[in-house]
Amino acid sequence: MPADRPDDLGLLDGIMTTRAMRRYTDEAVTDDEIWTCLRAAVQAPSGGNIQPYQFLVVRDPDTRARLGEVYLRAWNRYGTATNAAIGDRFPSEEARQAWQRNVDASDHLANHLGEAPALVLVLMPDIEMTVSDDEGVMDVGPTYASVYPAVQNFVLAARSLGLGTVLTTVYRIHEAEVREICGIPDRFQVVALLPIGRPRGSFGVAPRARGAEAITSWDRYGERRPLP
Repeated sequence: MPADRPDDLGLLDGIMTTRAMRRYTDEAVTDDEIWTCLRAAVQAPSGGNIQPYQFLVVRDPDTRARLGEVYLRAWNRYGTATNAAIGDRFPSEEARQAWQRNVDASDHLANHLGEAPALVLVLMPDIEMTVSDDEGVMDVGPTYASVYPAVQNFVLAARSLGLGTVLTTVYRIHEAEVREICGIPDRFQVVALLPIGRPRGSFGVAPRARGAEAITSWDRYGERRPLP
């Protein structure tokens, strides 16, 4: 971020109040703002500092519209299958309503994705990071582990600028079409698509079904501690 630009949002506040934003205003997002998010993204750590990712920023309205059409088809197929699988199996009415709010927001995004001021695609080459010795293959984790920290940095940088975004992957149902539309070589996976815009909603601490104390063990699995 330029030195002459004030940023009063503290890091922890930014992390705690960053939430998925799926509805955007018509206000433009500048190239400088996108560059700020991209510069933050590449500061994320990656294994061996290899940075196994590239970014593709889509500004062209026709290309955004075509991607939006592919996304909507993917969402409609996925949403139908998900609803059929879940049915009405919710522990409470509150849980059902929370699920429906999320579905409604996701449905809005699917119907308006191509209208976002910009779409940022994250590409990862099909490379193998495992190494071997006389004892066999050493699995030290997937390449994705060196990509998604950069995506989160992008999201947090957007938050610091008052911009909204959300990490999406449902388009991967039709990933070959996404590559064709954007001229992406087959050797790349499209591992994230982030619409970016000025949010219609408000930032804030998002409700979570389980708090940190419910999913954290200390020293041995299953040994819990209450929040202080």
